[in-house]
Formats: sequence, structure tokens, C-alpha cells
Amino acid sequence: MYRFLLTPRWWCINVFVLLAIPFCVFMGSWQLSRFEDRVDSHRGATEQAASNQREAARPLAELLPVDKATVGKQTTATGTYGEQLLVPDRELDGRRGFYVLTLLRTFDGKALPVVRGWLPGAADPAKAPAPPSGEVTVTGALQASENPGEDGVSAAGGLPSGQTAAISAASLVNLVPYDVHDAWITLNRGDAGMRTVPVAATPDTGLDLKAFQNLGYTGEWFVFAGFVVFMWFRLLRREAEFARDAELGLVPDEEERVPSPSGT
Repeated sequence: MYRFLLTPRWWCINVFVLLAIPFCVFMGSWQLSRFEDRVDSHRGATEQAASNQREAARPLAELLPVDKATVGKQTTATGTYGEQLLVPDRELDGRRGFYVLTLLRTFDGKALPVVRGWLPGAADPAKAPAPPSGEVTVTGALQASENPGEDGVSAAGGLPSGQTAAISAASLVNLVPYDVHDAWITLNRGDAGMRTVPVAATPDTGLDLKAFQNLGYTGEWFVFAGFVVFMWFRLLRREAEFARDAELGLVPDEEERVPSPSGT
């Protein structure tokens, strides 16, 4: 009854199944490993953030350029405050507000963007406290330059004078007459009664949409492997039933199943 398994058609089916199942299992396992890597990265980033808070602040020059190893580290810089800008449409605890960003002109000739704090409501220069005068030393968490379109970063243009959508050297170099460090810091304590801006998460280290896409793809590949097995058994059962019916004479001969040209 199972002699049909030796036919060329079934040889092709069997070879396809034997190749498809390991491939699906491999791809599902790979997607699962990608998800686990992101979970480990998220856990490591959380632990690193806690460790950064306990570490002593280091000079800015020792931590530049910013990368995954230095982002979030405590740093200190000395200089005098210069131009002040507002960063609109920034949320904190579910409320809309704006950052107060002041350029700290350091003694290396460049300026360091310093987020002194957050205020609720629409960006209004009259609400933003003036920066301290004279030489100041600031301490905060080192952050990487932002890119328009990232989480919480507006990509809209045409902002009023004195505002910037993204905190980055590429954006600020057109707004101030001096070079800007490709990094910024958020003060550990909000200045002049403003709320402290929390440290941003390190890029590509969180349980974001990509991580759960990997988990979804894992399920899809294993489901597809199961579907291949299910269809193989279904075809096998149907073919076996057809072969059994043919042996019992329950299936008409080929000549009887093909109608004649006259329809009789």
C-alpha cells in the first residue's frame, strides 16, 4: 500500500520535507538567539546604568568620543555658560514640556551642550532660568548626540529662533558661532528648580520593537516547521487511503474516470 513512496513525486516531497524542517528549526533557533541577545543586552545596560551612578565623575576628555562603553558615564567639565536654547516637545512622566539647553564653553575651545533641566508647557524663553555667570563646574551623565526621528526627538523643521529639535553637534553648529562637542550631558540635579532630565537609554540595548519582532519570527518559523510535518502526514494519509481503495476496487479505472469526447 505504501509503494507510492518510491515514486519520483514522493521522492521530491520527502526530500523537500527533510530539508525544510531542519531549515525552519535553524531559523527559529537563530531568531530566538537574537531575542535572547537583546534581553541580555537590556539587562547589561540596566546594570551598567546603575553602576554608572555609583562611579566617580571623570573629566570629559577621558570619555570622548562617546560610545556604548562611555555613554551614561558620570563626567565633569569646567567653563562658562554661553548661548541658551530650548528643546521643545519633550515628555517627562507623561507631560509635555521642553528642555533648557545651555552651551558650556570649555577651555579646549569647544562648547559642551548641557541640559540644565526640564520645564512643563510650551517652549518659552521667558520661563527658562538664566544660567549662572562666571566659571562653573558641572557634573552629569554623558549622552550621545541625538538623531531626528529617534524616540522623543522631533524631526520637524522650521523651529523659532532659539530652539533646536535635536541635541547634536550637527544641529547646533548652525546655531552657535563656535565648535560643539559631539556629545552632551544631563545634569544630575536640575538647575534653578527645574526637573532633572533622566539619562537616555543606550541605543540598541533595550527590549524594543525589534526584540519582539525576533520573538515573533521565532514562533513563525517553528509553526511553519510543524505545518510542513502536518501537510506531509496529511498527504501520506490521503495517498494511502487512495491506494487502499484502489486495491479494494473502490476507485474506478483510469479509463472509466476519463470521459469520452461524446460525453458518454
